[in-house]
Amino acid sequence: MSKRPLRILVIKLGAFGDFFLAQTTFAAIRRHHAGDRVTLLTLPSLAPLARMSGLFDEVLEDPRERSLSAYLAIRRTLRAHRFDRVYDLQAQTRTDLYHRLLFPGPWPEWSGTAHGASHPDRYEGRRKVPVRDRYVRQLAPFGIVPDETPDLSWLDADIAKFNLPERFALLVPGSSPGRPDKRWPVRRYAEVAAALAGRGIIPVVIGTGIESDLARGIAEYCPQAVDLTDRTSVPELGGLARRAWGAVGNDTGPTHLIAAVGCPTVVVFSDASDPIHSTGPRVLIHHRPDFADIDSAGVVEALDRARNLGGT
Repeated sequence: MSKRPLRILVIKLGAFGDFFLAQTTFAAIRRHHAGDRVTLLTLPSLAPLARMSGLFDEVLEDPRERSLSAYLAIRRTLRAHRFDRVYDLQAQTRTDLYHRLLFPGPWPEWSGTAHGASHPDRYEGRRKVPVRDRYVRQLAPFGIVPDETPDLSWLDADIAKFNLPERFALLVPGSSPGRPDKRWPVRRYAEVAAALAGRGIIPVVIGTGIESDLARGIAEYCPQAVDLTDRTSVPELGGLARRAWGAVGNDTGPTHLIAAVGCPTVVVFSDASDPIHSTGPRVLIHHRPDFADIDSAGVVEALDRARNLGGT
């Protein structure tokens, strides 16, 4: 008699960049559980992307509210689905609590940092380990090995409406609002933009609406720069990345998306980031302890090298 498919839950609540850094792990879990039912629990803002990826049979949404009613709703959801195994890739205090919410049991197999997990993954410095290395270690007991680079062939869109030339490069000068310390100075981005424009490559600035002032600063120095801040959907950002000559960005979600798509990308890091990591077939990490030690010429040279990774 054939065994029934297992009911698998993957927990990954964010953030935007982390979702793309986890793509190889999502794919590896899907591959390992090809005949099983795989569900993702994620943020409402990330749920549409998870559904687009085709890696999950079901996507559940967790708004991460802190009320008692919200926690009870999560408990009802977890108990109703009767999961056989949980891969908690978020592995933080909130999702550790989800394991305890199943009291008095029964509990599924649980991979994560929760006390009482059947497959605990607790060790000092865990949050400082690059994402893929962290997941490789966490999933090793199950024989699941994430690939080196992700497959984001599902993330694409028509970019004709932007009316861009054939040769353009993406610049990501912003960061999450709470981490301005992760921003390489906008003047340096302006210098990169001017250097690219001098080669006949149009610099295109992307980001959210709150970063439009950065785009204006770049355009004042380099009039050829195109401002697409607050004008791109996530699939359109994927479409831009797929067709761009290259990209330079800070340690922030859009940069990690662009790199994961396969665009030749330089990610500019200082010691404000920990861990220092990105993923993609043509990504080059450009790190110095202090942003003051990173000049634009070195970043442009690094971008040339990134273009030679895996082809031209």
